Amino acid sequence: MTNRTAGWLERSRGKRADRLAALDEKLEQRMPARYGRRRPRRVLAGTGAVMLGLFWVDAAVSWALAPSDTAMIVNFVILGVLVVGGIPLAGQLIAVTRGLTSKRERELDERQLTARLRAFATAHRATTVVMVAVLVATMIADRDGRESQIPGAALFLILFALLATHALLPLVVAAWQTPDPPPADDEGEVG
Repeated sequence: MTNRTAGWLERSRGKRADRLAALDEKLEQRMPARYGRRRPRRVLAGTGAVMLGLFWVDAAVSWALAPSDTAMIVNFVILGVLVVGGIPLAGQLIAVTRGLTSKRERELDERQLTARLRAFATAHRATTVVMVAVLVATMIADRDGRESQIPGAALFLILFALLATHALLPLVVAAWQTPDPPPADDEGEVG
């Protein structure tokens, strides 16, 4: 690598680190004080889990009712709820976890890396359980073999729910597992 390329790369990394530090400060200022305690963070994480569950409800409704107008209406209502409620919720989860699941590894300290690894491991185990449950449910529900008529929309929504679970469950788990911050030390107090 030439000096010119190395210099550019270092400047780029420095600018990214500065932007991330500014973003961390902004997230710290914007995060409501109520999320400073474990219980409200867990309520937020539980709400995120419910939103993920809506993907699965949508797939199940589509399986049971498709093709029909009722299935389409339910599908659009659930997707509307997910867009209107899920996007702001994801933003709050990212703020509460301070981007733990989305930052690059080199941007995290050792404590954050451990928390990230723990969140991903827990989410991986949960996603594995979900995949096994989906496999068992489809095997039980689909006994007709080649003559089976599983709605294509249901298959798409099952795969989409699985993708959403895989992508977002680590964020929900990280918010659930985030410990309370250490108490602020008073600078004038001698211990």
